Amino acid sequence: MGLLQSSKIEEVSCRETWARLSADPSAVLVDVRTQSEWAFVGLADLTAIGKQPVLLEWSSFPTSRVDPQFVEKLDAALKERGVGRDHEVLFLCRSGGRSRMAAEAMVAAGYTRCRNVAEGFEGPLDESRHRGTRSGWKSAGLPWVQG
Repeated sequence: MGLLQSSKIEEVSCRETWARLSADPSAVLVDVRTQSEWAFVGLADLTAIGKQPVLLEWSSFPTSRVDPQFVEKLDAALKERGVGRDHEVLFLCRSGGRSRMAAEAMVAAGYTRCRNVAEGFEGPLDESRHRGTRSGWKSAGLPWVQG
């Protein structure tokens, strides 16, 4: 069943994510990175379009254990914001892995328009083993703030 769910998750570039969040008042960005990533690496800054990302860890550091309550917590947070199961929900992590898993989990929970921000906030490692230089939210020049 995981493979079937995967096929339903559209990969969206960072710039396309910004465009969709800007154009659709009901679209929401969910950042599933860890608290330390938010604090030390930065956060997508959506204030120019009158929004704030939903911040909810998919897994915790240093164990990398997936939060067994993730779906319930995110469902409650989205309902609190008035986000319905048919609204577009875009998932962001460092480079696109955790966000894809989170999107798949929410599709399984009944959300119909989950998208994965394919490049993530920082993108893959470059030849010098640094992130944020090849692709990702920061590399695309999209608004962000230090957490």
